[in-house]
Amino acid sequence: MSNVFYMKHPLIKHKITKLRDEKTGTNEFRSLVEEIAMLMGYEALADLETENVPVKTPIEESKEPVIAGRKMAIVPILRAGLGMVSGMLALVPSAKVGHIGMYRDEETHIPHEYYCKLPPHIDERLIVVVDPMLATGGSLIDAVDAIKKRGGKNIKCMCIIAAPEGVEKFTEAHPDVQLYIGNLDRCLNENAYICPGLGDAGDRIFGTK
Repeated sequence: MSNVFYMKHPLIKHKITKLRDEKTGTNEFRSLVEEIAMLMGYEALADLETENVPVKTPIEESKEPVIAGRKMAIVPILRAGLGMVSGMLALVPSAKVGHIGMYRDEETHIPHEYYCKLPPHIDERLIVVVDPMLATGGSLIDAVDAIKKRGGKNIKCMCIIAAPEGVEKFTEAHPDVQLYIGNLDRCLNENAYICPGLGDAGDRIFGTK
């Protein structure tokens, strides 16, 4: 799985542990998701291409690097993925933001797309799909399918925690897409929830049940 990257930074691990704690309230949970997204984004964007542009400093003129090409697109999977957007925008404030809406059938666990709105010129952008949880892999697979159908080519995905079953399924479906994972958990339970996991990320981010 050469396109799968597991985060090793102790700050990411520390913050994920705090996310897991059932005593962590909505406000702190939301802040932690944002901070983890920023730390993971720093790692995921390490290979961004740059180009040199002329800059006049108070001392002299020189040529210095800036990010090359069209602005990046951040695409959260609704609704939990919204919690990671602000962390990514803190790194790349000029990025455009698209949205993909997916819901999971509670009985079959099959995801269904209900909304997709992407920035223009999506075929020219680096696209970073964000979703805190990679469980069965179905939602992330379908989200990337939707982006590819609309012309997206250069795609990365970021998930805070993942189950081995979901990682295997996703990499089989999209071997060309880089996948960044904060922590690989043990397994899925009979209800397709990640164990030990952190519960429902969307509910904990937005304070719903």
